[in-house]
Amino acid sequence: MEDILPQLNEWQNAGKKIALATVIKTWGSAPRVIGSAMAVSADMEMCGSVSGGCVENDVVKESLEVLKSGQPKILNYGVSDEDAWSVGLSCGGQIRIYVEPFIAQGEEADVWEKLYLSTQQNEACVLVSRLRGEESAHALVYPRGRIYGKLSQEEIEKAAIQKVYKERKNQLIEIAGEPYFAQVFPPKSQMIIVGAAHLTADLVDLAQQFDFETIVIDPRGIFTQKTHFKTKPDQSFEDWPAEVLPKFILDNYTYAVLLTHDPKIDDQAIHLLLRSDVAYIGALGGRKTQGKRRTRLLEAGFTEEEVNKIKGPVGIDINAKKPREIALSILAEVIQERNRYL
Repeated sequence: MEDILPQLNEWQNAGKKIALATVIKTWGSAPRVIGSAMAVSADMEMCGSVSGGCVENDVVKESLEVLKSGQPKILNYGVSDEDAWSVGLSCGGQIRIYVEPFIAQGEEADVWEKLYLSTQQNEACVLVSRLRGEESAHALVYPRGRIYGKLSQEEIEKAAIQKVYKERKNQLIEIAGEPYFAQVFPPKSQMIIVGAAHLTADLVDLAQQFDFETIVIDPRGIFTQKTHFKTKPDQSFEDWPAEVLPKFILDNYTYAVLLTHDPKIDDQAIHLLLRSDVAYIGALGGRKTQGKRRTRLLEAGFTEEEVNKIKGPVGIDINAKKPREIALSILAEVIQERNRYL
């Protein structure tokens, strides 16, 4: 759904009547992930996608019916391998789609306003939708407990939304035996890079193309000042990692890459990162360097399990030679980790 939010906002501001169709469950092979959405206006304008082909044609018809009745509905589609291509699926499978009047055009308009504002301000939240009943009901839940919408505090507390947020998975959930759908709107992923160099500049450039917020830390001022960044990092610090890292939320939306080759700097960062919830820690250096680092960390009291979290040598092996190729291998490994949750 996140990909169509700007179009939804534009249609909403133009006063268009809108239905929203969301994929809430898939089985087998499906070309769109859970949480994918398609908006349909009363004028039969469309944006987004829930599958393709004849499935979407039918979803458009059903969406127009929902606009007329004002009542949401659940659609189920299943196809065999032989018929899959004709209905827009890459091979046999099933999809379940929830179609409802757009949340902004009813009693819960404030939920939409807060959701859209949160995504613009890079603030994480989870949209919870009740799937039974003659009218839609939602709640917007924030990681620290704020709740907006028609769903009650009691309903939300029973839903273990914090667990959903940490899992980063859009999913069906049950509250008191009733079905609900939880859709995660995560913050932009953070890439923390310790060490400024030519490789850092290439990694920042590539990471921003894939929607990472980039933070560069290097206490050696000359490195941050002299490194030419084609794309400037979102934030840059000429301080020690121990001074900077506590300022950030080191959760599983955070990916850390250590590039200095200097144990005084890299190890200081690692000591903080290993005891945090970051999703990824990668460290530059050959196997000999990695072995020495491993010995130092074990002697410092870290466990084998903790030390094994470090990816080193960093990056997917693509026989990279040039700095930009190494940056590409690192980013590929980070994206591989990030996509594990999808």
